[in-house]
Amino acid sequence: MYQVVAPQSEQEWEQYYEIRWQILRAPLQQPRGSEKDEYEQHAWHRMVIDEAGHVVGVARLHLVSAEESQIRYMAVVEQHRRKGLATMMLESLEAIARQEGVERIILNARTSATNFYENLGYEVTGDAPEIFGAIPHVQMCKSLENTEVIIRNPQWCVDLQNIWHQQIPITQLMGIRVYQYTGSTFETRAALNPNMNLHGTMFAGSIYSLATLTGWGLVHLMMKEKDIGGAIVLADADIHYHKPVTELPRSIAHFENIKGDFKPLDNNQKARISVQVEVLDDQTPVAKFVGQYVVIPEKKNKKQD
Repeated sequence: MYQVVAPQSEQEWEQYYEIRWQILRAPLQQPRGSEKDEYEQHAWHRMVIDEAGHVVGVARLHLVSAEESQIRYMAVVEQHRRKGLATMMLESLEAIARQEGVERIILNARTSATNFYENLGYEVTGDAPEIFGAIPHVQMCKSLENTEVIIRNPQWCVDLQNIWHQQIPITQLMGIRVYQYTGSTFETRAALNPNMNLHGTMFAGSIYSLATLTGWGLVHLMMKEKDIGGAIVLADADIHYHKPVTELPRSIAHFENIKGDFKPLDNNQKARISVQVEVLDDQTPVAKFVGQYVVIPEKKNKKQD
């Protein structure tokens, strides 16, 4: 299991900067010290550690102005790549930027990495200087003011995503996140790279997991709307795959495609809810999922005589 943390101890800082130098500067024959700049003391630093406590990924955020911040020095150890670690660090730094009231984030990405950042909401805004004249880069930007603004009950959606990431840790590695909730539509998204199969497309099991959580999440939000409790479990499901996912995994469920009700819970009985979920690759439908969910009523405390 991986965790995103801030470096604290002297040893952690040493590992943090060592990875920066080894991955980002040593291949370009740059000396030690070139992995640091004048913003180090005033920046937010994040790193990914594995189960053994080894640092396997690093990234940094600093303020450019009151409205703009920049992410730099994103690097993941080679044997730990394609596991969603870069996405984890990026989301952690974006959360910090939002807390600081920043309106947008900029970064300079290698041209080979533009698809990765585009899938996470970044747009190419122009060319960027080549690093030491050797590697072509482009400048990319993501608006935090207008991007991913959840229309209805955003705190519920934050809590829901935290439930997934804390109780089902693999969802964070898969890059599964709540994207939108309007009160009638619920959308989730996932990162493509950590879910890729040997054909370079999204693993079918990951598509199934994304759809399952989307249906589960919509039932959860419905119950929040109705102020009722209970444990949600998937009892049965059917999925049909039509096309591969090659770009942007999205999963959408609509209230109008739900069957069943929660009335049995009033009599301390299980409620059965059927949810239809559509999985898309950006705008292209790729799979249809129908999940049969069961809501188990909360245990009521027995009155003592």
